[in-house]
Amino acid sequence: MLTHWGAYRAQTVGGRLLALDPLETDRDPSPIGASIPGALTDGMRITQPMVRTSYLDHGPASREKRGRDTFTPVSWDIAIKLVSDEIARVRRDHGHASVFGGSYGWASAGRFHHALSQIHRFLRLGGGYTDQVNTHSYAAAEVLLPHVLGSRDSLDGNHTPWELIIGHTELFVAFGGLPLKNAQVSAGGVGHHNVRDRLMAARAAGTDFVNISPIAADMDPALQAEWLAVRPNTDTALMMGLAHTLVAEGLHDRAFLDRYTTGFDRFLPYLMGETDGQPKNADWAAAITGLPPETIRTLARRMAKSRTMIAVAWALQRADHGEQPLWMAITLACMLGQIGLPGGGFGFGYGGSNRIGTSPHGFSWPALPQGENPIDSFIPVARVADMLLNPGAPFDYDGKEYTYPDIRLIYWLGGNPFHHQQDVNKLMQAWRRPETVIVHEPWWNALAKNADIVLPCTTSFERNDLGIARGEAHLFAMRQAVEPVGEARSDYTILADIAGRLGYGQTFTDGLDEMGWVRHLYALSRQRAAANDLSLPDFETFWEMGHVRLPPPTEYRSLFQSFREDPLGQPLATPSGRIEIYSERIASFAYADCPGHPVWLEPAEWLGSPETARFPLHLISNQPTTRLHSQYDNGAVSRASKISCREPVSIHPVDAAARGIVAGDVVRLFNDRGACLAGVIITETVSPGVVQLSTGAWSDPDPATDDRPLDRHGNPNVLTLDIGTSRLAQGPIAHSTLVEIERFAGELPPVGAFTPPVIEAPRP
Repeated sequence: MLTHWGAYRAQTVGGRLLALDPLETDRDPSPIGASIPGALTDGMRITQPMVRTSYLDHGPASREKRGRDTFTPVSWDIAIKLVSDEIARVRRDHGHASVFGGSYGWASAGRFHHALSQIHRFLRLGGGYTDQVNTHSYAAAEVLLPHVLGSRDSLDGNHTPWELIIGHTELFVAFGGLPLKNAQVSAGGVGHHNVRDRLMAARAAGTDFVNISPIAADMDPALQAEWLAVRPNTDTALMMGLAHTLVAEGLHDRAFLDRYTTGFDRFLPYLMGETDGQPKNADWAAAITGLPPETIRTLARRMAKSRTMIAVAWALQRADHGEQPLWMAITLACMLGQIGLPGGGFGFGYGGSNRIGTSPHGFSWPALPQGENPIDSFIPVARVADMLLNPGAPFDYDGKEYTYPDIRLIYWLGGNPFHHQQDVNKLMQAWRRPETVIVHEPWWNALAKNADIVLPCTTSFERNDLGIARGEAHLFAMRQAVEPVGEARSDYTILADIAGRLGYGQTFTDGLDEMGWVRHLYALSRQRAAANDLSLPDFETFWEMGHVRLPPPTEYRSLFQSFREDPLGQPLATPSGRIEIYSERIASFAYADCPGHPVWLEPAEWLGSPETARFPLHLISNQPTTRLHSQYDNGAVSRASKISCREPVSIHPVDAAARGIVAGDVVRLFNDRGACLAGVIITETVSPGVVQLSTGAWSDPDPATDDRPLDRHGNPNVLTLDIGTSRLAQGPIAHSTLVEIERFAGELPPVGAFTPPVIEAPRP
C-alpha cells in the first residue's frame, strides 16, 4: 500500500486493519503510518450520509447556522438526490461559474482515486466551474519562476540530483534549512525514504552545511551544520548583503553574468545604493537580519571560493513578498557562476519532499483524465475567503486583472481549507456566504462540521488503486485491505451516481468500474515505460507481486546543464532566452510590491515592524512531524505529541521566563485576528523572539467565545494573515505573523476537535 508518507504491508485480523509494516527496504520509514489503523474506525469516522438538520428543513436559507448546527443521517438515495438537484439548480439559475470546485489532492497517493482529479473530471464534464490555480506549498514560485527561468525547473522534481551533490558540493547553504520531517512525505507517495542517507553521504564526502533559519532543528544535528539564526522573513536582505560583498570584493563571476543572464546591470545600481542612496552591504543586512556583518562577509567569501549549492525552502516564499527570496537566490547563484555545474547552483525545496533531488525518468506517468474546464473562472489558491466575501470585486494576478465570481455552491473533497487557509476566523465568516456546501469526508473534521451535505468517503485502505512514487519510478498495487467503514463509498462511486442523475454518468465513467480504471492506467504505464526501453510485468503479475521498481536513470545531469553547455542552442523559455535578473515583463505590470528585479521590501509583520510593541514574537507555523498537514491529527502518533490535549508550541527560555511560563503550561497565543491555546515546550532550538507552532491541529473554535472564537486545540491559522504575497502571485503568507503569548489563567476549556457534532435520530 502506497501512501504520501511511505509504503506499507497491511496486517489485518478479522476484517480490521491491525497494523502497517513499512516496506522492508525502506531504511528510514515515517512514524505517521502507525496512526492509521486506529483512526480508520475511531469515533470521528463518518459512517453514513449526513445533512445539516436546518438545511434538511429549510435549505440554503439556513446557511447562517452552518458550523453551529446538528446533523441528521439520510440514505444514499436521498443524499444523491439532494446533491444532484442542488447542483442542477445552481447551474441553471446562476451559471456554472457559481460552483466552486475545491480540492487539494493530498487525500490519496493513488493515480485513480486522486481526489483533485476526480472532482475536476466530474465538474469539467458537467459544464465547468470556478477553479483554483497554484498550490499552497509554493504559489509564489509557480508564478515567478516562468518569468525568470522560463519554467518551474528547480521547484518540484527537476533539481540537481543528490548523486551530483555528493562528492561535488563543498558548501551547502540552506535558507530555511533541510528539515527531515518534511522529507517524510511526497505528493504521489514515497516508496523509500532516502533524504537522510543522501545528506549523510554528502557530509561524509566533505560537504559543509549552513542552516540559515530561526529554528536549529531545521537541520539534522548529525550534519554538524553552522547555524545562522536569521530573523524570520529577512532572507532576501541577507542574500543582498552576500551579493554586495561579492561585488565589493570582486568575487562575482562577470563572465557568467554576461553570457547567461540579462538585467544584472539594471539590478546592480540598486544593490550598490546608487538608485536609493542605501548600499545593500553587510552592515545594512546585519541590522535587518540580526546576524553580525562579519558573519555575512565571511559566508560570502566561502561561497565564492567553494562549489556552492544554494537551497531555499518552500516555506520562505510563504511570506509577505515571498517572490523576493526566490528571485534573489537565483541572482546570487548567477553571481557565483556555478549554475549547471555538478554540485553548484540553486534549488528550491531540498528537504521539503522526499523526491526533491531524485532523478526521475524522462517521461510522465498516466493519471485519470480530467478534461478541460469550459469556464475560465478561477482564483489563486489562497484567495478563497476574499472570493466568498467580495463577489464581483477585482483582483490582480500575474499581470492581469480579474473579477471574483459570485459563488453559490462549494463542492469540496480531498482537502481541508480550515487547515491550509490563513485567518480561519475570516474564513468562517466567508464560509457562510454560499448557499450550499457539499463535502466528501471520512472524518468529522472542521470541513465536515462546516458543511451542509456530508458524503462519507473511503480511505486508500478501503479501495483498489495504482500507486506510483514518481521520482522513484516505483509502482504499487494498492490492494483493498479492509471493507469500507459503515456506508462509506469511494469518491468515484459517489460522483458517478451524481453524474448519472445529472445525465452524464456514462461520459464520467467511460464505462469503467474501479478495477477497469486501475487496469487501464497500468496499461498506459506499461506503454510509456516501454517507449523508454523499460519493462513492466503484465497486470496480473504486477497485482500479485504488489510492487515493482524500475532501475534508476543511467545518466545524471545538473539543473540547467544543457543551457550552460549551449546557451544559444538550448535557450531558456524567457523573452531573452537567459536567466532574467531584471524582467521587462514583470516590470511592465507596474506592481509596487513586485518590481522588475529583486528588492528588499519590509513584510507586513516582522520583528522589525512597529507592531512588535504589541505583538513581540514571530510565529513560525511550519509543517508537523507527527502527521501530513492536518491528516491523521486524530491518529495515535499526533495525539501522543499533544500537551494537555493541545498542540505543542516551542518557545525560547528567555521569552518564556519573561512571561512567567514554564514547560507544560497551557498558553494563549493571540493577535488582533484571533487566539488559540497550546502546550509549552521550552527549548533553545528556536531563536529568541520566535515561537514555533506547527500547522495542522484540527480547528476547534470555542462556542462560548465571540465572533473571533478562541481555538482550544492550537490551530495557528486563527493567527495568520490572509493577504497575498504580492499582486503577481497572490500566494499565502502564513509565515509573516506576529503574536504575543501569555500563560492561560482559569479553567481550561475542553478540546472538542475530536468530538463529532450532535447527530439527530434518523427520520422515517
